Amino acid sequence: MIIDKDNIKILLFILILGLGLGYAYINSDLNINGTAQINSANWDVHWANIQVKNGSVSASTPTISNQTTVNYSVTLNTPGDYYEFTVDAINGGNIDAMIDTIDSKLNGATITVLPDYLNYIVTYSDGAILQPNHQLLHNTTEKYKIRIEYRTDISASQLPATNQTLTLQFTVTYRQATEDAVAVPHPVSFADDSWSTIVAAIQSGNTSNYDVGDTKTVDMGTLGTHTIRIANKSTPSECSTTGFSQTACGFVLEFADAITTHNMNFTNTNVGGWPASEMRTYVNSDIYNALPSELKDGIINTSVVSGHGSTSGETNFTSTDKLYLLSGHEVWQDVDGNTNSGIDYYDTTYNNTRQLDYYSSQNVTTSNYAGAIKRRNGSNSSWWLRWANYNSTKYFFIVQYYGDNFSYNANSAGGVSPAFRIG
Repeated sequence: MIIDKDNIKILLFILILGLGLGYAYINSDLNINGTAQINSANWDVHWANIQVKNGSVSASTPTISNQTTVNYSVTLNTPGDYYEFTVDAINGGNIDAMIDTIDSKLNGATITVLPDYLNYIVTYSDGAILQPNHQLLHNTTEKYKIRIEYRTDISASQLPATNQTLTLQFTVTYRQATEDAVAVPHPVSFADDSWSTIVAAIQSGNTSNYDVGDTKTVDMGTLGTHTIRIANKSTPSECSTTGFSQTACGFVLEFADAITTHNMNFTNTNVGGWPASEMRTYVNSDIYNALPSELKDGIINTSVVSGHGSTSGETNFTSTDKLYLLSGHEVWQDVDGNTNSGIDYYDTTYNNTRQLDYYSSQNVTTSNYAGAIKRRNGSNSSWWLRWANYNSTKYFFIVQYYGDNFSYNANSAGGVSPAFRIG
């Protein structure tokens, strides 16, 4: 067969085109584990370096199979027993990867619902939650943490009859990164992290980089830019008491400034307390809707106990809210020692809630209240509480300009500075 120059050019073009299409195919539809190579395109995603945490129960040595699967068996004898280890996810190739699927098996079956007595947790080593589409860039390593534990917060009826020997398998499948790939939300600081990173960190309990008092600005559109502060991180045992308000329990954020001004009620009444107020509707609609969607995704419903005025037959109220105003005790510790006066007299919920960690750290009391000052537009501002005056049918309390409390007509305009919980 005679091949002229033109035919050679055509053949070379076809060869080059074929190689180009082959690389393009891998470049757009790579969904494998292990190692593959075409010319300069090198796919190498694998796991290595398993490290078992001190304190873990004895177990079979975890082994890696198929490059990105870990197999292990463990026996849990008593509540509190756990087994925890980390494994490095390594992208040693030159192709960026992303998580495609995550699969965990217990005794051969994919975990959908765990037995009551078990907790099973898979995160990054800093507590961030693994999610599909998380990127694993080339020449980088992420550390995963896997923990199986025998729960301690269970009743006798939930306990298994025998010691539990568990066979587990954890697998992550990767594919080449696409435009859907997202960075792993590793928490760094409250001020600098995105709201989605903050929410993910709080939900996973990974809050060591966030401290009470830390602040972050938030753009609320027509309501302007404001400052949100970490007001609470603790959950003491009293939070589990029946009828106890959850407003100062867990991870609580509050506005460190007054967003705007608004009436508690347009009519001068405290009848029905916080649940019946126009302010409650306003903060759970206008204020809530002005927050970024990434932050709203993490705000949880909170059981809010609030006090009542002097209207006959009224008792304390319980409502469920996304956003809420604070009560008297959540700001000040009453130190007058007299239950016939002060906050513990005028606020009927004084013993149904607790002082937030932030105000406790500032030693805010009824005689030392500078730490309760909030500002608006550069000046000290009053701000409303959900605290109805027990001796009145028309007053709610506010925090005054200098941090002390004052009973205020419900139809007056005061600063709006709500709080909310992430979970």
